[in-house]
Amino acid sequence: MSPELKDKIIKVCNTKIAKKGDNVGISFYAFFKNKNDNPELLMEAAEWWIKTHKLDHFEKAVKIKELVL
Repeated sequence: MSPELKDKIIKVCNTKIAKKGDNVGISFYAFFKNKNDNPELLMEAAEWWIKTHKLDHFEKAVKIKELVL
């Protein structure tokens, strides 16, 4: 996983957890704007989420953060 994606995931997870608590769910789309302005990073996130870890569409942010760390 690239450092850019790792930093982005941790930042988004921390923000979501701080706002909505430990039970907040996220998808890999949460790490991106509604625009496809970085397709390479989006595909890296999708591959990590779907192929590598075989995660469901929505997962707990705390789980994702733990996997990244």
